[in-house]
Amino acid sequence: MILYPAIDLKDGQCVRLLHGEMDKATVFGDDPAAQAAKFEAAGCEWVHLVDLNGAFAGEPVNATAVEAILARIKVPAQLGGGIRDMATIERWLDKGLARVILGTVAVENPALVREAARAFPNRVAVGIDARNGRVATKGWAEETDVMVTDLARSFEDAGVAAIIYTDIMRDGAMTGPNIEATEALARAVSIPVIASGGVSSLPDLIALRDTGVIAGAISGRAIYDGALDLTQALAALKA
Repeated sequence: MILYPAIDLKDGQCVRLLHGEMDKATVFGDDPAAQAAKFEAAGCEWVHLVDLNGAFAGEPVNATAVEAILARIKVPAQLGGGIRDMATIERWLDKGLARVILGTVAVENPALVREAARAFPNRVAVGIDARNGRVATKGWAEETDVMVTDLARSFEDAGVAAIIYTDIMRDGAMTGPNIEATEALARAVSIPVIASGGVSSLPDLIALRDTGVIAGAISGRAIYDGALDLTQALAALKA
């Protein structure tokens, strides 16, 4: 199972939100590229990036910070937030991103996800963010009637690289991930599932790994707070 350390970008800074609310942001640093370099130096195989402003604006906002990160690190990076058309997808992949994450458009324009996954094999992931099993879009501001498993299954034959499943009520709250729901989703689809939201300790990571079906886990606040020791976590996952 791969550990993806998260860099959430707001106004060019590294932040973490509580339950996805922009007015509940904690700033962890003002040099995202330096933070990404630290993750790489610690031995991380991937870096997970989120353009928070972009998720609300519907277009990339923190491009300068993302480009600085891509110029600084050699390990692959994936980015979500505000990527809602083919031109933006192509632009980011051309700039060196390994993978784009499509969230809102997966609900509103699933044909775009299919088109992008065909055009860029293994470089398009679907981000599914949920409250109480229902998908939320537009930076989690809008809740839909779409059920998580139904949305995930609809992309079974699309060729997407992964599904990133976030339980919004766990995100940034340091209360542990929703292992039961994440495992159920991973068992319901053949697409690799990456867990996000509430991954806040080594036991959380081990529990996700021990399901045997979860491909990866994203953690942000716990790493910055020191609740999750990155070196220890990476060593444990390799054991």
